[in-house]
Amino acid sequence: MIVKLTWCYNLIVVTSIEQQLLDFIAQVYNLMHWPGVVLLMAIESACIPLPSEIIMPLAGWMLIRNESLPAVYTLVAGAYGALGCTIGSFIAYEIGISGGRRFLERYGKYVLISHHDLDQAQQWFDKRGSWAIFASRLLPVVRTFISLPAGIARMHLVKFLIYTFIGSFIWCTGLAYGGYQLGEHWEQVRAVMRPFDPLIAAIIVVGIGYYIYRHLKRFKQAE
Repeated sequence: MIVKLTWCYNLIVVTSIEQQLLDFIAQVYNLMHWPGVVLLMAIESACIPLPSEIIMPLAGWMLIRNESLPAVYTLVAGAYGALGCTIGSFIAYEIGISGGRRFLERYGKYVLISHHDLDQAQQWFDKRGSWAIFASRLLPVVRTFISLPAGIARMHLVKFLIYTFIGSFIWCTGLAYGGYQLGEHWEQVRAVMRPFDPLIAAIIVVGIGYYIYRHLKRFKQAE
């Protein structure tokens, strides 16, 4: 019974937060129209968790369907969304390549990140970074934060921007088209995708846990 009440309370809190976000995004669209899409998606991609699963479907409804524009305008929404993503991602990338890299080189040992780990991450991004960036733009949660480690690993900037734009264009267009088709019931897009958020978050937590375990084991063996 307690578990059920806790679950209901958490659901109410989450719903309330999303409603506040919805009101905020709607106000931005009323004031700024298409530039609002660029602004909101830039915020979302700069490591600030403003969900694109609300931003883009709402754009498909408010800025296209409500304006009696044809469905082809979802491509326009996708382009504006991808532009915003690229701008926000570039900001996070620059933070990672400048302050983030120096910070980890100096203090990373306190969180089990060595110079060797940074060099390995850079080599990995050099080999697989393009596809990793592209794939991450199609995943909730991950897409918001991937730019920071890409900058820390000093991924090639031009490749980073190209694959960021392409992956984000596909993601934003799909969400905008869903919002356009569903109209005032656009929130069903978010309802379908919401169950994947905890799964992806759990995978990230497990990955971090494995990373810590592997490094602690290596340090003990070294001793």
